[in-house]
Amino acid sequence: MWIQKNLTLPPHPRGFHLITDSILQALPELSDIKIGLMNVFIKHSSASLTLNEDVERSVRTDMETYFSQIAPENVGGYEHMNEGPDDMPAHLKTSLLGCHLNIPICQGKPDLGRWQGIYLCEHRNHANERHLTLTVHGE
Repeated sequence: MWIQKNLTLPPHPRGFHLITDSILQALPELSDIKIGLMNVFIKHSSASLTLNEDVERSVRTDMETYFSQIAPENVGGYEHMNEGPDDMPAHLKTSLLGCHLNIPICQGKPDLGRWQGIYLCEHRNHANERHLTLTVHGE
């Protein structure tokens, strides 16, 4: 069985945001799949996806702090700044984190670790809505 859906997320402030529940709500058919794979793809070059700890809020703020240090704004040297000082740093962060995740499905739900959640990593200071393609294959 193949399932593919588009999911539009509302604008989020810059930072790391749990979106696991939004994805699961968009895929009620997941409960019918015993074994499979779910691909989550974000259609943007200034936001990314990652899996990480989903309980402690401090993990998300520490992630933002770390990535802002390795791809800082207003340091000079960036040629591409068409949409402001956060433009090129956002693209760098997206390349580091990635634009898709592949997650196994087991007994009707994503086979995530006990403390894992799916993050939207918003790298822009003033973002618009974000568009995801969710593709599931399983039986």
